[in-house]
Amino acid sequence: QVQLIESGGGSVQAGGSLRLSCTASEYTFRDYNMAWFRQAPGKERVFVAVIDSSGSETYYSDSAKGRFTIARDNAKNTGYLQMNSLKPEDTAVYYCAARPGTVVLGKYLYHIWGQGTQVTVSS
Repeated sequence: QVQLIESGGGSVQAGGSLRLSCTASEYTFRDYNMAWFRQAPGKERVFVAVIDSSGSETYYSDSAKGRFTIARDNAKNTGYLQMNSLKPEDTAVYYCAARPGTVVLGKYLYHIWGQGTQVTVSS
C-alpha cells in the first residue's frame, strides 16, 4: 500500500509563502488522486485541495482558491501544495491523502494518509 510523507511545513509571517510536498513510497502513486486537508487546534480536519491522478483536474476549498495551488509530479511520486498570501487562520497541521478512482472531497473517503506537517502563520 502507498505510504505518504509530508514535508515543507514551518513558521512564516502573514503574507508569506510555503510549499508543502507529499512523497509517496510507490510508483503506483500515479494511479491515485491526491488531496490536502488541514486540521487546526480543536477543530475538525477539513478539505483544502485535490488533484486527480493525471494532474488535469483540481478542486479547492473556498479558503484556498486564489492563494493555494495543488500540483503533482508523477515521475517523482510527489505532490505539492503551494501556499501564497498566508494568513494566521491558515495555521494548522496539513495532511496529504491519496485515493484511487473518483475524485472526491470527503475526508472519510480517504484511507491513505501522511503523518502531517505543521504550518504556523504569525500576524
